[in-house]
Amino acid sequence: MNETKNWDSPKGQLIVDVYETEKEIVVQSAIAGVTNNEIDVSLEGDILVIKGERKNPSTDEKRKYFLEECYWGPFSKEIILPREIDTGRIDAKIKDGILTVRMQKIERAKNKKISID
Repeated sequence: MNETKNWDSPKGQLIVDVYETEKEIVVQSAIAGVTNNEIDVSLEGDILVIKGERKNPSTDEKRKYFLEECYWGPFSKEIILPREIDTGRIDAKIKDGILTVRMQKIERAKNKKISID
């Protein structure tokens, strides 16, 4: 299959860390310059979706950049969760420019003795 990439895509990508502890799946991302009401975190099946927009603090359109690496505009990230989670126990916070989403894992019994009646 020959798939062409759209390098002029209108959305930027987030860089995330996804890890697990004994009881949680944790997603962290540096999202400096974004407030709580400029970001949307949702769960769609087994996919965590993070969307938002980083607004450029300057409105000076006559700038001539020597280097422009900061992304301003809409961004999104979809993360397939590696384990089943308790959808009623998800906590998302932004502190010091870091988004942290904590999701409680559901542990299924691996072994069970089944009685025969």
